[in-house]
Amino acid sequence: MQGKMAQTGHQRTILNPVVPYVGTIFGGLEPGQMVVVHGTVPSDADRFQIDFQCGSSIHPRSDVAFHFNPRFKGSGHIVCNTLQNEKWGWEEKTYHLPFTKGQPFEVIFLVFHHKFQVSSNGKNLLVYKHRIGLEKVDTLGISGKVKINSIGFLSQPTILGSQPTSFAVNSIEGNQGRSEKLLTFSVPYTGCLPSALIPGKTVVIKGEVHKYAKRFAIDLKPHGSKDIALHLNPRIKEKVFVRNTYLCESWGEEERHLLDFPFCPEMYFEILIFCELQQFKVAVNGVHQLEYKHRFKDLNKINEVSVNGDVELHDVRIW
Repeated sequence: MQGKMAQTGHQRTILNPVVPYVGTIFGGLEPGQMVVVHGTVPSDADRFQIDFQCGSSIHPRSDVAFHFNPRFKGSGHIVCNTLQNEKWGWEEKTYHLPFTKGQPFEVIFLVFHHKFQVSSNGKNLLVYKHRIGLEKVDTLGISGKVKINSIGFLSQPTILGSQPTSFAVNSIEGNQGRSEKLLTFSVPYTGCLPSALIPGKTVVIKGEVHKYAKRFAIDLKPHGSKDIALHLNPRIKEKVFVRNTYLCESWGEEERHLLDFPFCPEMYFEILIFCELQQFKVAVNGVHQLEYKHRFKDLNKINEVSVNGDVELHDVRIW
């Protein structure tokens, strides 16, 4: 094993490994884990790669379940692929390159039972569906022109920075009482919050965007009322994140401005809505996105959340 290993709680970290690096992933990979890589791209870099491998053999070459390969020629792109029986499959290309020559980077590989989800420098980057079973992945390889400062393997029950939650939302359809891991909410979903969304409270919505999603919506409102205190409406095709309020049977003025649209098809998300005295703050996958000033002023009446549209809903919580 190249590099120095530190171990704290659920995190295992390899510090300053020499590249090319090949190391065993002790215990393998499991859904809910994150692999976090910090490094720097040299100023003369042409490409580098991070490979989730099934072994470390060179002759014959071990299968590579997930080949993540940023290339800097021209405007740059990322190639993702799988190597089986020493043959490459079809390339999946992403033409957004978040890496810059001469600059440090963070790349996070979030592990699911059916896919990897990759983000870099706080922004969602791509989704790669498994072509080889996750249980076969036992080795991480890094090569090419790149300097690696640390590789972290993080295993924890809540991911992407959301805090443990103290109340499961009681669904009106009767989903309460099951364990969190088995709980699946049907969409459209409406649930009553166990306490009002007053200042200091946070609602978290966890789910996945459908492959061919057009849009979805999250509404916070008073139970039994047509009013909607906060309407969050990501529109995937348009890459627009609409926010609004519905009062007295009328929509207000839409707020649309956002520096970067944080959603894409097939991505897992955690949306955190934090209520402050004057506004809501909204974060997606641990990254702050926007503030929304209260238009519905009677905050202690906000006690219902609904989700509809092109998403699979995993969990809704308040704390």
